[in-house]
Amino acid sequence: MNDDFTDPYDSASAYGPSSATGKGGASGDHARGERELLARLAFASLEEQRAARRWRIAFRLIFLGLFLGVGFLLIPDDFEADTVPGGRHTALIDIYGEIADWSDASADLVNDGLRAAFEHEDTAAIILRINSPGGSPVQAGIIYDEILRLRAIYPDISVYAVIVDIGASAAYYVAAAADIIHANRASLVGSIGVKIEDFGFDEAMEEWGIERRVFTSGDDKQFLDPFSPLEEKDALRAQILIEQVHRQFVEAVEQGRGERLRPRGIDIFSGAFWTGEEALSLGLIDGLRSVDDVAREIIGVEEIADFTVYPTYDYIDILDDLAQTLTRIGIVSEDPASAFSRPPTIR
Repeated sequence: MNDDFTDPYDSASAYGPSSATGKGGASGDHARGERELLARLAFASLEEQRAARRWRIAFRLIFLGLFLGVGFLLIPDDFEADTVPGGRHTALIDIYGEIADWSDASADLVNDGLRAAFEHEDTAAIILRINSPGGSPVQAGIIYDEILRLRAIYPDISVYAVIVDIGASAAYYVAAAADIIHANRASLVGSIGVKIEDFGFDEAMEEWGIERRVFTSGDDKQFLDPFSPLEEKDALRAQILIEQVHRQFVEAVEQGRGERLRPRGIDIFSGAFWTGEEALSLGLIDGLRSVDDVAREIIGVEEIADFTVYPTYDYIDILDDLAQTLTRIGIVSEDPASAFSRPPTIR
């Protein structure tokens, strides 16, 4: 057995003796040269493709690493196990931003925090730190009812509402369920009212010659349709609805505040709001203190434990959406995840 490596392009092995001369030898040399050139070009092209693929994978890995890094930065590190200290504490629950079923201040999240705080054996009292312009009366009503229910079950645990910058409308609805309400002198408090807001596009559509086609069953199915002219009966119906909700709001405030309200001839249920200083004189709040002041001076337990429940996010889906967006706008040539799961191709 001959173990010597034979170059397939070697003239002696492939095309006979290297001493061949004449026209046949010259044409053979020319053919071999062309084949060698084509082979070198083919190998060079292959190496270039391999290098380009390595760079693509490297860039995809870099982008994937950035996505994962951003994802880990977004994950909150203030889990309840880390925020609840040992021993007696004042429980804190933040109600921040719009109160809505999709927000950080939804009834589900706030009530989960309330139940955890009430049920904890070391909770001395609960502070609701409110910084919200309002939102859904439904969500506010659910939170209000849950506070009253838990207060009845745990009568030894008081609930304090502390308004920071603003506690208006649905946010004040929630605050009214607390035993005591505090705010800053410059806080905005009140706005005990209800509104429905909408736009009317019917005249603009007529001016632009746009025809809307809609098919309904039921005479009131197009109630407050922004693309149709506002009918008098619809305006009347909307006013009746908001007056019903306003009455519920007023009853909740009166139940929560009771005889502490001192309107002094002022309609405090008009939807107006006041500074904390004015709200104190009207009986809408009980004092001018911060969260730390209430914990230290009134509750007597300065240690604060955060029981705020935050929404959970599917970070994998977030990163996947981000990768697809980057792919669509051309920052990356394709989804970075495909570098790991590319199916075989047949060419």
